[in-house]
Amino acid sequence: MNIRLVLAAALLASPVMAEDSKEQSCIYQSQVVAAIQQARLDRVREREVPDAIAQTNPTWPANYNAAIPLITPWVYEKKMRIVRNEDLGAAWKEVCLAN
Repeated sequence: MNIRLVLAAALLASPVMAEDSKEQSCIYQSQVVAAIQQARLDRVREREVPDAIAQTNPTWPANYNAAIPLITPWVYEKKMRIVRNEDLGAAWKEVCLAN
C-alpha cells in the first residue's frame, strides 16, 4: 500500500468521520473513488479533479472531500485499461470492509 492510501485511510478513520458506521463510511469512500474514476474517464486533469467533483454536487458528507486529493493519484497512476474495465469503487469498498 502506498503512502497516499495510508494517509487517506488515516484521514477517513479520523474522529470526524467516526460518526458514520464502518459500513456507511466504506460506502462513502467507494463513492469518492468512483467519482475520481469517472473524472479520469472524462479526461479531467488530475489537479482539477477536486473542483470537477465539487461541481457534480456529490451526495456524500462534505468531510469526505478531504480524501479526494489523497486518493486521486492512486486512480490516476493506473493504466487506462484498468480504469475503463474495473470498478475501483467496488474494490475500495471490499478492502475497506475487510479492514
